[in-house]
Formats: sequence, C-alpha cells, structure tokens
Amino acid sequence: QVQLVESGGGLVQAGGSLTLSCAASGSIFSIKTMGWYRQAPGKQRELVATIPIPSGDNTRYADSVKGRFTISRDNAKNTVYLQMNSLKPEDTAVYYCYASKLGYSYWGQGTQVTVSS
Repeated sequence: QVQLVESGGGLVQAGGSLTLSCAASGSIFSIKTMGWYRQAPGKQRELVATIPIPSGDNTRYADSVKGRFTISRDNAKNTVYLQMNSLKPEDTAVYYCYASKLGYSYWGQGTQVTVSS
C-alpha cells in the first residue's frame, strides 16, 4: 500500500501563488509516476501534471496550466510538489495527489485550492 498526504492548499487571490506538497509513504518502491489531478464542483476529475519517478524528466501538463504550474520531486523526501503561479479563479478545485505503481493507482485525500477574483 502507498499512502499519500497532500498539504499546501488554501485561499489565494487571482494572480497569486501556492505550492502543494504530496508526501508518499508505505510501500513506495516501484512507484513509476506521481502527479496531480483536480476536480472542480460539478466537473470531472482532470489531470493537472505528472512526473516520472525517480527520473523526473518527461513531465506532462494540462494545456490549461502550461507555463503557470511546475511539478517537481524530491526523491530523498519521497515528496512531489506543484508550484502554482498566476492562479486564476478557474483553478479553484480540490487537488488530489496521485501515484502509479505496478498497474495500481493510489490517491491522496485531496486539498482545497480556492482562487478569488
């Protein structure tokens, strides 16, 4: 089992920044990919960004966040980060950390990000 714990969400004004963190614990060996998804009220969960583990290269981003968000990882801390800049009201959502291991998907409990206009 893999446990994922997110932190760093909150309320921010449009144009501001937030950094989300996701700490992985448990049976983390063989995790291949980690990332972030988000779900706004009344909408489906959507991919925000992913990063291969442990290499960190070939990151992927949703078109809506390219140039504003940056995903990174610290393998020593088993932690993935999402730096979010130039936030917009449409970025408001619950953000979920995600890990993929041996064909299984693991999810965190989610952290709320609210961007006010």
